[in-house]
Amino acid sequence: MQEKNYIIEVKNVSKYFGDKIALDNINLNVKKGEFVTILGPSGCGKTTLLRSIAGFQTISEGEILIAGKEISKTPPYLRPVNTVFQRYALFPHLNVFDNIAFGLKLKKLSKQDIQKKVKSALRMVGMTDYEYRDVNSLSGGQQQRVAIARAIVNEPEVLLLDEPLAALDLKMRKDMQMELKEMHKSLGITFVYVTHDQEEALTISDTIVVMSEGKIQQIGTPVDIYNEPANSFVADFIGESNILNGTMVDDKLVEFAGVQFECVDEGFGQNVPVDVVVRPEDWYIFSDSDASQISGVVTSSIFKGVHYEMVVEANGYEFIVQDYHHFEVGQKVGLLIKPFDIHIMKKDILFNSFEAEIIDDSHVNFLGCDFECMPQQKYAKGDKVNVEIDFGNIILYDNEEDGKLTGDVNFILYKGNHYHITIMSDWGDDVYVDTNDVWDNGDHVGIGVLPENIRIIDKKDNNS
Repeated sequence: MQEKNYIIEVKNVSKYFGDKIALDNINLNVKKGEFVTILGPSGCGKTTLLRSIAGFQTISEGEILIAGKEISKTPPYLRPVNTVFQRYALFPHLNVFDNIAFGLKLKKLSKQDIQKKVKSALRMVGMTDYEYRDVNSLSGGQQQRVAIARAIVNEPEVLLLDEPLAALDLKMRKDMQMELKEMHKSLGITFVYVTHDQEEALTISDTIVVMSEGKIQQIGTPVDIYNEPANSFVADFIGESNILNGTMVDDKLVEFAGVQFECVDEGFGQNVPVDVVVRPEDWYIFSDSDASQISGVVTSSIFKGVHYEMVVEANGYEFIVQDYHHFEVGQKVGLLIKPFDIHIMKKDILFNSFEAEIIDDSHVNFLGCDFECMPQQKYAKGDKVNVEIDFGNIILYDNEEDGKLTGDVNFILYKGNHYHITIMSDWGDDVYVDTNDVWDNGDHVGIGVLPENIRIIDKKDNNS
């Protein structure tokens, strides 16, 4: 049965720009009166999703409903939404009053009604005495308030905000975040807000939608997103995290960094590979003693204003620790973590897996290239198979010509003693790599694999 309280329903929406997938089967429901923030890095699809709801972008597949009506083919000016952009798009030749009144005049409202609505909107954004000011004389924060007033004066059912505070300085951003939160409360309309700023999203939202590469990674409250991230991307993107490879030994017992810890998670099975997340503020740090679960040495200590952020090297791993107490670089310390502060995540992918075709008894084609493999007699030329390669067995080259194919680094995750990197290959498939080498996002690299590291298996046997 349909939830009557949904003001926005995005159903199986995809958007293609040529071969590029900007939105990949997006499903999202927004409740009436909710403050929803769409959060993600540049290029993740968040603005494309907002523009699709606003009507400035046509969708390739799926449907969008507002207040129960399908509007994916409805022009923007006929949708019950208003949009506030990063660049305020105010009319420089009109004063504050006329900028706000512009839409009302198009609707041919009476002068009396326009006067009343504009004054109400100005009061709402705290700019009562500015109605006859030249917009060019206003500060960035004041111009943004005018842009918001112009949007809310039309009494839309939904207010869409596309990084509206990005152009403001830090202090003004903080002030405007609080004002937007108050405005949302007093207006009672639905806000859908786009930002790449994690702290901003955590501060202002009822619900956060985390996006990456055109897909929704997680939807939840700020507390849920922070404390219970759905995967490594969310854990890494929202705040600081220690993310490490671990093994779920048994229910409520996990091993990582060479030590077994009690935890509260269960149902993963026995001796199952997992990702372990520990927030820096959840470590207890003290002078090394028998009470510690891990002993190590402080290798970095930086004062952050409220706390110290330290890096502790222990058991061959680096741990980020935040604490009010200061420990000097070189000092031996002990670390302790309580069971409920350890968050366990299932690993979605344990190794690289690609569809492939046998070329001959020592060559196999995958990712658009012919690779040499160990001699085999099981398969004949043209057989369709799968290839498996462990993350640590992919070789990356500075000189792209040294690789069989090339790709771009598009996600880097530090796992305590190595980097886990996602490469978008030129063939279009993701290649996952574990390495100790340091790469930057956007690096164009060569990709290679040694013959002995290619596992060829039957297609029907591959359930990864």
